[in-house]
Amino acid sequence: QLPFVESGGGLEQPGGSLRVSCAASGWTIEYYSVGWYRKAPGKHNEAVSCIGTGTDGVHYADSVKGRFSISRDNAKNTVYLQMNSLKLEDTGVYFCVADGRPCNYILSGVPPGPWGQGTQVTVSS
Repeated sequence: QLPFVESGGGLEQPGGSLRVSCAASGWTIEYYSVGWYRKAPGKHNEAVSCIGTGTDGVHYADSVKGRFSISRDNAKNTVYLQMNSLKLEDTGVYFCVADGRPCNYILSGVPPGPWGQGTQVTVSS
């Protein structure tokens, strides 16, 4: 059983908005930092955002800062990524990762998995 199930992706026009979710099943996210990565065709995995525990706070890649917002609902065991002002370069498969260490570890590279299959986000006019 994969640790996360991602959902909410789709096709959106530039300037539009989408919210993607990753739900954990069989374990609790409460004590873990959770990050979003994306994989575009022909490109490496890119760290998008991370939400930590306690005072670690939230973190964003420069490419999405001011446009994306990450949040978590520990009661629902789910992490969300609200994506506004979408750009063509936001296209990719978005997937979640988690680790017990702070976000700076997650943002330095995808932790050992396996992880979920992700959800496809396509921004196109």
